[in-house]
Amino acid sequence: MHCRMLRVVVLLGLLTFASSNELLAEVNWPAWRGPLGTGISDATDLPVTWNASNIRWKTQLPGRGQSSPVVWGDNIFLTAAEGDGRQRIVMGLDRVTGELLWQEVAWTGEPEPTHKMNTFASATCATDGEVVVAFFGRGGIHAYDLTGKKLWSRDLGLFEGPWGTGASPILVGDLVIQNCDADDKASIIGLDKRTGKTVWETQRERLRGWSTPLVVETSERTEIVVNGENGVNAYDPVTGDELWFCKGDRGRGTPTVTRYEDILVAVSGRPGDMFAMHPGGSGTVNATHEVWRTTRKGGRDLPSPIVVDKYLIVVSLQPGIATCYDVVTGQELDKIRLEGNFSASPIAAQGLVYIPNEAGDVYVLEPGQKLKVVAKNQVAPSDEEVFRASITPSQGELLLRSDRVLYCVKR
Repeated sequence: MHCRMLRVVVLLGLLTFASSNELLAEVNWPAWRGPLGTGISDATDLPVTWNASNIRWKTQLPGRGQSSPVVWGDNIFLTAAEGDGRQRIVMGLDRVTGELLWQEVAWTGEPEPTHKMNTFASATCATDGEVVVAFFGRGGIHAYDLTGKKLWSRDLGLFEGPWGTGASPILVGDLVIQNCDADDKASIIGLDKRTGKTVWETQRERLRGWSTPLVVETSERTEIVVNGENGVNAYDPVTGDELWFCKGDRGRGTPTVTRYEDILVAVSGRPGDMFAMHPGGSGTVNATHEVWRTTRKGGRDLPSPIVVDKYLIVVSLQPGIATCYDVVTGQELDKIRLEGNFSASPIAAQGLVYIPNEAGDVYVLEPGQKLKVVAKNQVAPSDEEVFRASITPSQGELLLRSDRVLYCVKR
C-alpha cells in the first residue's frame, strides 16, 4: 500500500477510535486497564462487599497465566501457558456462564527465561470487536476473530532478558501497537490489525521493560506514551516518530503511565522518583512540561497508579503500602499499610479503588485527604492460587483471575 494512502487509513482509524471511546467505556473492557487505559470504569453498580455466596461462577483455566480478562459484549478473552511455557494459549469464554467457548494454541517452542513472579502469559489481550490480539514475547503476537479463528501471527524476536515480558498490546484505529522492550533489541512497533504487516517500527534503548502504551488525546494530536527504564517517551501513532521524552531517575519503568486531564503521571518500578508532565511537548521536556517530581519511600512497584477525583493512588508491591497524593501538586496526603504483596494494578469505579493482593484479598479504598479502607473481601481461601491479574468490571460484576482460575463476583 502506498505510504500516503496508508497514513490516511490510519488517521481515519484514529478518528473512529476517538469517537467510540465513550461507547466502549459503557459496554466493554477491551484492553489492559480498560477502554481509556487508565483503569477507570463508569460502572455504578459494582459489588463493594462480598463473600462466597456472591461468586456467580468460577472456571478452571487451561494452563497458568496472569493476563487480565478483557470483555467485548458477552465474550471474555484470556491467555495462558502450558508445559512450562512451551505452549501459549488464547481462549474465549462466555461472560454470563463462564463456559470455555474456544481455546487455541498460538505458539509452541522452547520458552525464554522468566522471573519466578512472572508467567509466560502475562500480557493482556486487546480487542475492538473485530480482532483479538495476544502477545507472548518470544511466543510472538497473534490475532484471532471473536470465534477463535486465527487471522495472522508474527515473530517479534527473542526478547532476551532474565525476567520475561508483560507489556500488553493496544489497538489504535487500524493499528496494533506493541512495546517490545528487551535487553537484546528494543522497539515499539505498529502493525496492521488485519494482516499483521509492519506499518512502522521505532527503535528504543536496549533495556528490558514491561510498560503498556497509553493513548493520549490532546486538542492537537494523538500521542502514544510509554514508560521505560530511563523515563517516558511519546510517539506519533501514524508514523511511529518520537515526539518527546521526559527523563526519570530510577528506572524499571514497569508501571503504565496514567492520566488526569492534561497531567500524565509516571512511577518508577524501583524505589525513587514519581513525576508528572503535560503532553504535547517536543524533544526533552523536563524543563518545559514537567509539572512536579517527588521521591517515594518503600519497596519496588509493579502496580500502575490510578487517579480518582484529583487523588492519585499508588500501591507498592512489597510491603503493601497505599499512598494518596494530590495529582495536581504531587503533595503526599496520606498512606496506609495493607496486608500482603501487590502485583495487580488498581481499578476505580463509584469513587472507590479496587485492588487485590496476591493472596486474593480485594481491598476497596476510598480516596481522600485520608485514605479509608471501605472493605476487604476474600475471593478464594487457597494457598494454591496467586492473584497478579487486575480486576475487570463487567456489567455490574467483577472478573478476577488467579493464575489458574477465573471468578465472576456479583452483587
